[in-house]
Amino acid sequence: MATDVDIYVGKRLRRRRRLLGMTQQDLASEIGVRFQQIQKYECGANRITASRLFDLANALTVNVSYFFDGLAPDGKQAPANDGNDTLSGDILSQKETLELVRAYYRLSERPRRRLLDLAKALEEDNKDQGAA
Repeated sequence: MATDVDIYVGKRLRRRRRLLGMTQQDLASEIGVRFQQIQKYECGANRITASRLFDLANALTVNVSYFFDGLAPDGKQAPANDGNDTLSGDILSQKETLELVRAYYRLSERPRRRLLDLAKALEEDNKDQGAA
């Protein structure tokens, strides 16, 4: 039976895989399992052993700790402490968000900086219009 931790780690696995543009088959081939096993890991149906988690972290180019980032000591998802509760749901699992992030990181440093500045300016304009 899946625990909250298994489900959380599976979501982090799916998020990173999708962010890199990998299919379940791509990842499965990389670590030597079938894609069905990746499906089971991602939904929390199968627990991930320490050695398999290490393999997944290497294949996804993250530290093993990535899978536990944001997890509270009680095994529940830690509340965001940035004070911004305006975004609902898992924003990073949305296709549009993933496409935006991929496009952003394909840019060189200067255009990325300008795009970030533009987004911040638009956010400020939006706040100003809401207050008026």
